[in-house]
Parts: sequence; structure tokens; C-alpha cells
Amino acid sequence: MLVRALTHASASADASNERLEFLGDRVLGLAVAEKLFALYPAEAEGILALKLNALVRKEACARAAEAAGFPEHLILATSEVRSGGRQKAVILAGACEAVIAALYLDGGMETARQFIERYWADMLASLGADMRDPKTVLQEWAQAGAFKSTPIYRLVKQDGPDHAPRFLVEVSVASEAPQEGEGGSKREAEQSAARAMLQRVGQA
Repeated sequence: MLVRALTHASASADASNERLEFLGDRVLGLAVAEKLFALYPAEAEGILALKLNALVRKEACARAAEAAGFPEHLILATSEVRSGGRQKAVILAGACEAVIAALYLDGGMETARQFIERYWADMLASLGADMRDPKTVLQEWAQAGAFKSTPIYRLVKQDGPDHAPRFLVEVSVASEAPQEGEGGSKREAEQSAARAMLQRVGQA
């Protein structure tokens, strides 16, 4: 099961980790929900949901996979290796969820939970009180303030190789000076730009 959990569809369509990934996603969600429920007894459901989403999304799973040393053990097609597959967040996240499923099927929920508690410990510890992302905060500020408008995002530039692209995004809010942000994905660059705008208007 461990071999299958580390096998990407590019290497074997018939024996890939996709089914395990499906199960692991649910096991991870339950384990993290249990942990949050215990850690934050006074937290409202909406805040718990934001914390949960932050911990089970692709970026969090990829970070855990890197910490666990998965990249060098991924089983990928040669073409995927050449295109930087060992560093792709979506592949790392899928493998991480698949390994969680393999641990669950082989050793039960407690075994899977031990893995999750180990490799999610830092992320759990770094959860903030306000879990809204910068884009959400900026949109709420822009719509509630004097502007009564919605932030507009524009892709300024995209460069770099396919396996490690870089995006430059600009955000505008009414008469405020546009702000830019960079990132490894368009979403990341938009968040960075929103954060820059929030700092400019004194909301960060």
C-alpha cells in the first residue's frame, strides 16, 4: 500500500494513488476536525471551519509531504520528473493524503492520527485568531467602507519554467494606488497583492 500511495498516475494509471487519496482526504479531515474541536472548546463553528480549511488544503498537505521526505520517494513517469513533478504541490498533496489512507487501512485511525499530529504540529501551532485570508479581508473592507466597490485583480506578468512559474498580480480598489504581489501561483500572487493593499490602507 505504501508503494501504491507514492505512485502517481503518470507512472501507472491502473495502480496509482488516486483511490487512496480520496480516502486519505476524509481521514485527514476527521483527524484535524477532532484536534481543533479539542484545542478550541470555545471557538464558534465558522472559525473552526476556517481553521480546518487552512489545514487540509493542498498547500498544507504538500508542506507535510515535504517535511516527511516524500519528494525523493515519489514514483513518477520520467516526463513528470523532468517537468519538476517532485516539487509540484498537487502531486505532493495527493501522495500525502494517499499515505494517510494507507496508514489508516494498515494500522487504524490511531496510526493515521499519529502521522498527522507529527507533521501538522507546526501548522496547528501557527493558526491565527483571524483566519480570513487577505483577499477576503480586502473585499470586506472595500465593500463596507466609503468606496462600496470590489477589488479588481489583474495579471501583470507570468514567467519562469512550467514546473516553477512566477506570477505578478496587481490589485486596484477605487482611487487607491494599485498594489502588486508575487507568488508561485495566481492565487498566491493575488493574496500577496491583497496583503500589500491592506498594509497601504492601514488594515493589516
